[in-house]
Amino acid sequence: MTKALIIGGGGMLGQGLAKALAAKGALAGSALSGVTLFDIAESAIPSGLPGASALTGDLSRPDAACRLIADRPDVIFHLAAIVSGEAERDFDKGYRINLDGTRYLFDAIREENARSGYCPRVVFTSSLAVFGTPLPDVIGDDQVLTPMSSYGAQKAMGELLLADYSRRGFMDGIGIRLPTICIRPGKPNAAASGFFSNILREPLAGEPAVLPVSRDVRHWFASPRAAVGFLAHAAEVDTGAIGGRRNITMPGISVTVAEQIDALREIAGEDAVALIKEKPDAAIEAIISTWPKAFDAQRALALGFVPDRSMQDLISVYLEDHAPEAVRARWQR
Repeated sequence: MTKALIIGGGGMLGQGLAKALAAKGALAGSALSGVTLFDIAESAIPSGLPGASALTGDLSRPDAACRLIADRPDVIFHLAAIVSGEAERDFDKGYRINLDGTRYLFDAIREENARSGYCPRVVFTSSLAVFGTPLPDVIGDDQVLTPMSSYGAQKAMGELLLADYSRRGFMDGIGIRLPTICIRPGKPNAAASGFFSNILREPLAGEPAVLPVSRDVRHWFASPRAAVGFLAHAAEVDTGAIGGRRNITMPGISVTVAEQIDALREIAGEDAVALIKEKPDAAIEAIISTWPKAFDAQRALALGFVPDRSMQDLISVYLEDHAPEAVRARWQR
């Protein structure tokens, strides 16, 4: 039997993962005996989730991590983070949550390991922001980390901690660098990358959206459904095949903003595209310009991680999984 802990359980990916676990009833080849969802606010618990509970707290407080580890979960998903735009605007908050909170969690695991030999699988969500200029057009698995934002630096530090604590045998960690998630459900958030979803989600609902960068900007994407699949697979992949390189770039699709808009046009027509208004934002341009455009994610593919196929598929996933009923009924064929 497997016990799982989802830190950031109230967020988009945390909720998606919880629903996937409820549907499957198992993780890492074993039936689930309990799932704890932890977040700053109380998380919704999907129906059918075995032994489910929801806890609240602030991971940047050392006592929070100790409380979470006391139950000794077999698999820990660390999804909680302050996103890129907010981490850049609020330096202290970004480091407190993204770095200090991560180290408090890892140290709580290490202390329990010293007491009892406890060694959980830890799945850490990292980011493409760990890479920065200069970059090749297509990035291979051996690219050096040169983050050009506070968020990227914080995630890179988390990756190093994960690798070292795993090397020392305190935990069995795997870090997955997620592509930008698109289309994100709900309302716009503080992420610098948020417009990639906004320019699709809002027009599908008949609402205007702002495009703050040029249409030739290229980026790397995955749907929420694919990202949840990455998380679940990371919980069961053989880390012996990874060796000391514990952090892996996930596969995705590389498209330009213009290609995103073309996919929207194909599904929703010219009226939807007309709702996108171009309004350049120098601050967002500066952040996005340092981000990678495409990857040759051979390590992840060899380990069995499965990407989306096209931008049209990403729009279809949103309509099937996350869109309000009125929007779904309007566009699904």
